[in-house]
Amino acid sequence: MEEQHKIMKKDKFKTEQELFWRGDFGDKYIKRNIKSNRELTIGKNLLSNNVKIHSAIELGANIGLNLDAIKSIYPQCTTLGIEINKKAYSTLKKKHKAVNKSFLNFNSKKKFDLVIVAGVLIHLNPDYLKKIYKIICKLSKKYIYISEYFNPVPVTIKYRGHQGRLFKRDFAKELWNLNPKLKLLNYGFEWKEDPKLKNMSDNTNWFLFQK
Repeated sequence: MEEQHKIMKKDKFKTEQELFWRGDFGDKYIKRNIKSNRELTIGKNLLSNNVKIHSAIELGANIGLNLDAIKSIYPQCTTLGIEINKKAYSTLKKKHKAVNKSFLNFNSKKKFDLVIVAGVLIHLNPDYLKKIYKIICKLSKKYIYISEYFNPVPVTIKYRGHQGRLFKRDFAKELWNLNPKLKLLNYGFEWKEDPKLKNMSDNTNWFLFQK
């Protein structure tokens, strides 16, 4: 535990969850998700809502599957991924502009047409969610896309044998409450049993907001 705190201090991490995803567990996560085609999820959802963008940033981009879909659908779009795990970052940076750090420590004066957060908020320390919501809105020029596990009230779920690593709640509602001027464009549910999404999605709810 003392060694963990030394690493957290060295890398300016604020939470144990950041350290968890930076390390071996984060490395293994890459293998479980490497074949997912996100054009069938985020790509379809953006196109069906007539979203037009020239720049996109993803917080917690992993190896860049969502950004790959963005570049495929919007070839002229500039993309940037923020990723804490070094192994994932090494793949991400070959395809997109990338920064290897926790987005709790990421600061940019630049705004992006689209901010993406997918399968990330569920794994973050809930005490920092308000700060993250502020970062998301600050970075967005036009749109915000969130895709996470949903629960109407906050709950903590054991995640692959680990406690304190998976949190379900209504992230979209919390974001909207803090930023009531956001306009909800659409939302939906992606079911992992859908034959068209086999091995492409989990049971997640997505939300698309416009500033």
